[in-house]
Amino acid sequence: MFVMELTYTAPVEAVEEEMDAHIAWLDGYYAAGIFLASGRKVPRDGGVILAGGVSRAAIEKIASEDPFTTAGVCAYRITEFIATKTSADLATVRENPAA
Repeated sequence: MFVMELTYTAPVEAVEEEMDAHIAWLDGYYAAGIFLASGRKVPRDGGVILAGGVSRAAIEKIASEDPFTTAGVCAYRITEFIATKTSADLATVRENPAA
């Protein structure tokens, strides 16, 4: 599983100009079952996406395709982790590391 933390590198007004395209991009990966949750950080200096079911290389490619990235208004920090415990709603993304 991945935590995709994005930080705005441009004023919020520039981010807002790309918001519709960013939301369409998000919707596509929600429909594909890759994105699990997303939203703005508080204070509003970026956002966070939880994703799973793909490789590190795939998630980096996905981040590079974000309209925020291509417009140059954000930078991503991607953290991979093993979700060994989850809520019942996220049981399908729970991982059991090799013993």
